[in-house]
Amino acid sequence: MLAIYYGPVATMVVLSVAFAVVSLALAYLLRPVDMYEAKLLTYECGLIPWGEAWSRFFVRYYIIALIFVLFDIEVMFLIPWAVVYRKLSTAGGEIHLFPAVEMGIFLVILLLGLAYAWRKGDLEWA
Repeated sequence: MLAIYYGPVATMVVLSVAFAVVSLALAYLLRPVDMYEAKLLTYECGLIPWGEAWSRFFVRYYIIALIFVLFDIEVMFLIPWAVVYRKLSTAGGEIHLFPAVEMGIFLVILLLGLAYAWRKGDLEWA
């Protein structure tokens, strides 16, 4: 009985692992063996690297990228909520404010995080 439910899943797992192993084995067998000097360089864009690879740069760039990702994910949550808002707020024929309050709390938390980052000066480029 269990094989009926998990048989397709087990088959898919076995096929996926087999595909990965066969692909890696074929890549290992068919790759070029002679590694010339230009191939062993750190960068393969045609430029010869100069200077140290471990240069310092501002952590602020990471912070701005994380804030962008945060608000990008916020939009991912807002769009489906906006699509089903009417169904959520009028479920059972009566009007409910819970979906609006729920999203309001979500937005307030995000705005507090934005205000905190803004006040610390993390959104300034210079």
